[in-house]
Amino acid sequence: MFPLDSPWNISFAGCGFLGVYHIGVASCLQEHAPFLVANAKKVYGASAGALTATALVSGACLGEAGASIIRVSKEARKRFLGPLHPSFNLVKIIRICLSKAVPDNGHEVAAGRLGISLTRVSDGENVILSDFNSKEELIQACVCSTFIPVYCGLIPPTLRGVRYVDGGISDNLPQYELKNTITVSPFSGESDICPRDSSTNMHELRVTNTSIQFNLRNLYRLSKALFPPEPQVLRDMCKQGYRDALHFLKRNGLLHRPSPTHPLLAIEAPPGEKKEEETEAEDQLEDNTALAVVEEHIFEHLPPRLNQALLEACAERRGFLTGITNMLPIRVATAMMVPYMLPLESAVSFTVRLLEWLPDIPEDIRWMRQQMNEICNYLVKKAKKKLGSHLSARLYYHLELGGPQSLPISSSSPCGEALPIWMRSNRSVSDVMMKWEEYQRQLMLGLLCINVDMKASLFPREGFQIKLPPLDCAKECLPLF
Repeated sequence: MFPLDSPWNISFAGCGFLGVYHIGVASCLQEHAPFLVANAKKVYGASAGALTATALVSGACLGEAGASIIRVSKEARKRFLGPLHPSFNLVKIIRICLSKAVPDNGHEVAAGRLGISLTRVSDGENVILSDFNSKEELIQACVCSTFIPVYCGLIPPTLRGVRYVDGGISDNLPQYELKNTITVSPFSGESDICPRDSSTNMHELRVTNTSIQFNLRNLYRLSKALFPPEPQVLRDMCKQGYRDALHFLKRNGLLHRPSPTHPLLAIEAPPGEKKEEETEAEDQLEDNTALAVVEEHIFEHLPPRLNQALLEACAERRGFLTGITNMLPIRVATAMMVPYMLPLESAVSFTVRLLEWLPDIPEDIRWMRQQMNEICNYLVKKAKKKLGSHLSARLYYHLELGGPQSLPISSSSPCGEALPIWMRSNRSVSDVMMKWEEYQRQLMLGLLCINVDMKASLFPREGFQIKLPPLDCAKECLPLF
C-alpha cells in the first residue's frame, strides 16, 4: 500500500525515443489518479523523462507531446543514418516542439514543482533545477537535459552562463532513493512503474541509478533508445506504459476514476473539437482494414491528440507516389545514390548550421580556448610537481652499486681524493669501468621508464597520477658523492 500520509514525488527516467512510454504512464495517472499528480511535492525527470515531467507539470497537452515523439521518430527513420544524419538536428526539433507545447505561463506553474536533472560540464556533478525565470529558460533547461555529447553535437548548451549536458549521465532517475518517490522507467527492473518481463534472469544492471534487468527485451529497448523503432512499436510502448501504470494503481489501492464534473488537465478538449476528433478516429479505423485488433478501453483513456497520433502511426497511407517509391527498383536506385547524395546533404547541412551558429561563435570559441588553457596548465603543473621528485628518486635508485671488489684503488694519492666516494671504495679499475657503463645504460632507461596512470573517469578530478617509487627507496640508495 502506497503511503499517502507523507509527501511523495514522481520521477521519470531518461530513455531517449522510448519516452512515449512515459506519455502512457502520465495519461493513466491523470485519468485514474489525478490527485497523485496534483498533490505530488515534486515531479522529477532526466533527459527524455524531463520532457514528460515538463508537460505533466506545466499543463501542456500530453497528446501533443506523444504525437511529437512519433513525428520526430518518423523523420529520423526517413534518413540513411537515422538521427546521426547531418541534416537531422535533434536539438532544434526539441526546441521547436517545446515552444509549441509549453504554455506561456508554464515556467510559473512549474516553479518549485518541476525538477530537471542536469550534468554540469565543469565537474560532472548532477544539478537539479527547479526555478525558472521565463518560458525560454524552462525550454533551455529541457534542451540541456536532453543534450547527449557527440550524438547531439560537440559544444554543450549554456544555461545561466554554465554549460550542461544530459542529466542521465550523472543521475538518470532523480531522487530514486527517497522512500515515497514513484519511479517510472521503460526498462524492466526495480522501478515502481516499469514493464514486467517474464524472465528468470536475476542479474541486474544499474546505469546511473536506473535499475535495468539483464534480459533480451531490455537489450532491445536499449538499442532503440537512441535509434527509434517503427511507429507501431512506439504505439505498443505507449499502451504498455498505460497498462503498467494502471497495475501500479490497482496494486497500491490508488485507483480513482474522476467524475465528469472534474475535467482532466491538458486532456479535456472543447465539445465540438472532441466530437470531430472522435469522428475522424472512427472513420480512420473503419477505412483501414489492415489494422490489428486494438484495445478500445486503452484508447478511450488516452488523450485525443495522442489517440489520433497512434492511429496515424498504425495506418500506413497508400497512394500513387508512395507505391512508386516502395517499388524494388526505386529503392535499389535510392540506395545506390546514397554515396553521392550524402556529401551534398552534409555540405548543405553544415552551411545551415554554421549560419545558425554565427551569433554564438565568439562565446563558444572563448569557452573552448579557456578549457584548453585550463587542461594544459593543469597538466604542466602536475608534471612539474611530481616529475622532478620522481626522476630524482629513480636516479638514486639506479645508482646503487654492489659490494667491494679486489685490487683496491689507493685513495691516499691526490687523484684518489678527487674521485667520488663510490669510486674510492675497494674496487678495481675494470670493475669501475663496468659499473660506469652499467650506470649510463640504467640512467637512460630510467629516464624513459615513467609510469603514468590515468584515472578512468569521464570527468577526472585528479587528472594524471604519476606513481612514485617506494618511500624507503631513498634510504637504501647510496649518495652519489
